[in-house]
Amino acid sequence: MKNKIYLLGFAIIMVAITSCNNKSAQKIPATPVDVYKVKSVQAIYYDVYPASVTSLNQVEIRPEVSGYLTNIYFTDGQHVNKGAKLYAIDQQQYKAAYEQAVAALNVAKANLLRAQQDADRYNDLAKNDAIARQVLEHSETDLQSAKMQVAAAESNVNAIQTNLRNSIIYAAYDGTIGISQVKLGSAVTTGQTLLNTISSDNPIAVDFSIDEKLIPKFTNLLHKKTEPKDSTFTIALPDQTIYPYPGHLSLLDRAVDPQTGTLKTRLIFSNSNYLLKPGLTCNVRVLNNNDASSIVIPYKAVTEQMGEYFVFVVNENKAVQTNVKLGLQINDMVIVKDGLTPGELIVTEGIQKLRDNSPIVIAPMHAKQVTQAVPGN
Repeated sequence: MKNKIYLLGFAIIMVAITSCNNKSAQKIPATPVDVYKVKSVQAIYYDVYPASVTSLNQVEIRPEVSGYLTNIYFTDGQHVNKGAKLYAIDQQQYKAAYEQAVAALNVAKANLLRAQQDADRYNDLAKNDAIARQVLEHSETDLQSAKMQVAAAESNVNAIQTNLRNSIIYAAYDGTIGISQVKLGSAVTTGQTLLNTISSDNPIAVDFSIDEKLIPKFTNLLHKKTEPKDSTFTIALPDQTIYPYPGHLSLLDRAVDPQTGTLKTRLIFSNSNYLLKPGLTCNVRVLNNNDASSIVIPYKAVTEQMGEYFVFVVNENKAVQTNVKLGLQINDMVIVKDGLTPGELIVTEGIQKLRDNSPIVIAPMHAKQVTQAVPGN
């Protein structure tokens, strides 16, 4: 009997609790929200890659002869033209050696002339058997020796003349020269002393890395014929200003880096104002003008939870939390790669008060489709 009373009491309590819960649920107010109608548009934007400026040609200047520095013909950091004088090394010893080598060559030539005359005379005598065979052979040997001495003397003159010529150092190509590492009067050693560095400056290269998945896309861009003013490739400088001249794709490196899965890529830019300096960091901007449409929504409609992204989709006056996969952010908009379809309504204001399946009421003045174009960067 007591058990029946207990069961009856428990049933009454459960009914009361359920009734209270239903009343509470009925009393949850709808959250007022603003919405955005999802649509598919042609999104024009830039893919951005970190990059650095580099010279197409750069060389360290080292002397090819030893001596004391007697002249510097440039100002540190100036632009120099190919063939311009840069440094002079004391020429006195090389001039003296050259004159001595020329004198030795003249002596060797005189000896050759005498040996040739002797050989010719002995050959004439030998025709009439008027001379011993041994004397003729010795004269021919002397002639060959004299010829070799002349050749050796000429080689010596050429070597010393090269040293004399190398005592003046010239610019190998047009470019910007750096700060001189030596001063006037400094002793420099062949092949060891670093005098300076010169780098080509116009045109100039910008290098960056792309993911291996993008190789087909950039290969097509490499082979695509572009106009001189084509703005597919531009760069943003460290102060965020856009460099005034567009570049063109020059090359893709020969191999993918197996550790990073990236491929080095090079652009070429005009640098007539010498604004771009080797080593400068910048951002490459690649125009992504895809004819295919993309779903683009306001970024403020997105919430993040543990590395995943969600939006609230309107479904019969309720906000349903929906997982989405995002693409590139474009100003205050973002591309949605997966999770939404055109025509759906998503919540843009009032998100902070929502949970999955929360009741909502749409603000009348905002329940309309947003039709403005998506701006590019």
